[in-house]
Amino acid sequence: MEPRAAVEAFAALSQETRIRLLLRLRAEPVGLSAGDLAAAVAVPASTLSFHLAALERGGLVRSARHGRQVIYRARAAGLRDLLGYAAEICGDPGQQTVEAPPFAAAFNVLFLCRRNSARSIIAEAILDRLGSGRFHAYSAGPQPAAAPSPEVVEMLRLRGHRVEDLRSKDWSEFARAGSARMDFVITLCDMPPRLRAPAFVGQAITGLWLLPDPGKFVGGARERAALLTELYGGIRRRLEEFCRLSFDRLDRLAVQERINAIGGNQPAAGGSIA
Repeated sequence: MEPRAAVEAFAALSQETRIRLLLRLRAEPVGLSAGDLAAAVAVPASTLSFHLAALERGGLVRSARHGRQVIYRARAAGLRDLLGYAAEICGDPGQQTVEAPPFAAAFNVLFLCRRNSARSIIAEAILDRLGSGRFHAYSAGPQPAAAPSPEVVEMLRLRGHRVEDLRSKDWSEFARAGSARMDFVITLCDMPPRLRAPAFVGQAITGLWLLPDPGKFVGGARERAALLTELYGGIRRRLEEFCRLSFDRLDRLAVQERINAIGGNQPAAGGSIA
């Protein structure tokens, strides 16, 4: 089918009345006269000829004179040609194995840390800024603190991050029905063996980025601020590299390897969450 003919056929089908006319003619192999067709689909005679002419130009209807009447019939060959052309554009309709893209258009990323009060909070805030529109960042932990670390929240605020919605969350929130499905789950601390991988991890790609615990930072306010700044910089560098990954060009295993390489860690067999 030539593109110009396809344009005429698609244009002919772009109006509801014409589709109803075509369906009625398909149900009458011997065809119908203009008068009978107008009565069957309740189309005024004054506009019927206009619609039938469009269907004929599109090769979907043919007409022939029988005595004093003009009989209209659906043109099956025209319909087959149009369907074949559409199939050519979209791909072989007989092809049953269509490979789905490995990733969604926007990715959900969950950062895990035992108390979800510092490292995972920082990661959530940074990715929320870096990945706006491409990534949705979340954080949680198996034993969450009552609230994020005040000094972490203040540091993020001073760097221009949105801190109003940051809170420490139990990772069970992401196992509930209706929760967002995670594409990536990245653990930022060494989880005890008794903390098993939660069900929400599912088919998510996991990563392990072991980072120092701010709760163990010692020294005065200046020393602690310097260590927090260093931690912030380390997380940001990792996430900048993560955001540069070409997910559409890498298979699942390659992405898994790149994520662990970013963290400089190779998790034990069975995943990054113990």
